[in-house]
Amino acid sequence: RGTMLKQRSTGGDDGSGFTPLVVLELAPDAKEEAVTWLLSKIRAQLLVEPLGLGAGGGDSQKENPNVFLVGALRQRLLSGAEDLGLFKEFSDDSMRAFTYANRDNFKDFKGDGDGFLSMAECQYIVKHELDSLRAKNETCIPGYEKVKLYPGKSIIRRMQSKGILMQVFPLHEREELKRLSFTWYQRVKLSLQPLDDIRHYYGEGIALYFGFLEYFTLALVPMALVGVPYYLFDWEDYDKYVVFAAFNLVWCTVILEAWKRSSATLAYRWGTLSRKKAFEEPRPGFHGVLGFNAVTGREEPLYPHSRRLLRIYLVSVPFVLLCLYLSLYVMMVYFVMEGWALTLHDAEPSFWTAVLTFVPSVIYAVVIEAMNLVYRYAAEFLTGWENHRLESSYQNHLVLKVLVFNFFNCFASLFYIAFVMQDMVLLRQSLATLLITSQILNQVMEAFLPYWLQRRRNKKMMRRARKRATLGEKDMEMPLVDQGTFDDYLELFLLFGYVSLFSCVYPLAAVLVVLNNITEVYSDAFKMCHVFKRPFSDPAANIGIWQ
Repeated sequence: RGTMLKQRSTGGDDGSGFTPLVVLELAPDAKEEAVTWLLSKIRAQLLVEPLGLGAGGGDSQKENPNVFLVGALRQRLLSGAEDLGLFKEFSDDSMRAFTYANRDNFKDFKGDGDGFLSMAECQYIVKHELDSLRAKNETCIPGYEKVKLYPGKSIIRRMQSKGILMQVFPLHEREELKRLSFTWYQRVKLSLQPLDDIRHYYGEGIALYFGFLEYFTLALVPMALVGVPYYLFDWEDYDKYVVFAAFNLVWCTVILEAWKRSSATLAYRWGTLSRKKAFEEPRPGFHGVLGFNAVTGREEPLYPHSRRLLRIYLVSVPFVLLCLYLSLYVMMVYFVMEGWALTLHDAEPSFWTAVLTFVPSVIYAVVIEAMNLVYRYAAEFLTGWENHRLESSYQNHLVLKVLVFNFFNCFASLFYIAFVMQDMVLLRQSLATLLITSQILNQVMEAFLPYWLQRRRNKKMMRRARKRATLGEKDMEMPLVDQGTFDDYLELFLLFGYVSLFSCVYPLAAVLVVLNNITEVYSDAFKMCHVFKRPFSDPAANIGIWQ
């Protein structure tokens, strides 16, 4: 099994053939009745085949017999595009929601619609169908009496949380991925990224992230060009701080507003600008009593809004405040360490004591990253427990929790040094140390560590792959699970905070961020193509709460 299999389609030209789109992997020891029950649920709307049929032979089945390929008839995909409100280009060059009855009036719709939907859109439709599988009269997963179900519970989510269903992920298209990799990152070039190609292969959400990363990098160039000569000026001339701070303020306002316009232009061109406002279904993790939505009339889980508010204000908010207090305590410990190092250096000035003055900042930067990571998992658990109906609401609450803590954790010490201690030398030293250390840690955690882990996994898989005749080494690569763009946006938010809030004190901050972003483009592109599994398409209209 793998995320890159030879695409095959059996059957005629009427759309009755089977083209695998998504891999569904259950646990090797999953109960047969649970597997049969789940497949019967899926086959009510989709097509399912075992992976062993023509795609790897018996060895694949011996390793895990519960791996299946999921596809759909062309007619079902087109109906799903209408149900999901996908926007496509109309004959008059406008973007309109696709309707099957009016299909012949859409551009690129020829014959029976073969090739009208991209593979990313087809996989998104299949994912929506899988996420829509909800319990009705069942009280438990067949074969697992302790795994309870109730009306409205997501079957896929429940089976994943209990380890019965291991993973669900979309397949790669080998030739198209090769072409995208070559134009995207395999050759160093002074040109913009192929955002339309990224959008076609990965969807609008991923394309908007790389569009914003590219925009942010270009927007930093004026700040970097001004910062380099400014860095050579006298640090103690406070009038220069004011001038640079004024330029910084104007720069921040202009680039943020200009990005909204650029984002809207991309979303309109890709047909998601109006769609996201008009259509949003309950998220897969949302649970409640199965009923009918009073607005749409569709059957979906219902959950009291008052109960959600109680969970937020009585549990989540106090937890966030407790974490902020712990962050403040760690910051005070850092200042004690910093004071001890400075006292030691003042008493016996030497090269080693000068180096020692940077040690507390480095330790504090590492502790900050560790606390951010632990808090992130806690915030995800709490936000999921709050049971938000819409994915946008879930993301907004999660981002708010994480941003508040990360902002306080990363910037509180700098504000304390600037406005309480009023020590500009220490502020510049702390800012430079935090910025450089965080960038190094992020590169290690986001690029080198995932790549190293994948190489270790692949070595084990290659030993098994040599025994197989029908799958090549590239087909047997087992990328890591994709983590989405949340961490990438969070990193850009913090870098933007360092530049916008403190670059007047340390003008080289913009230069460091530009260099970081250039490497980020190539490392993120490589990870998307070869390290992480292909993510499902996300028809986003913008970058959400991040903008």
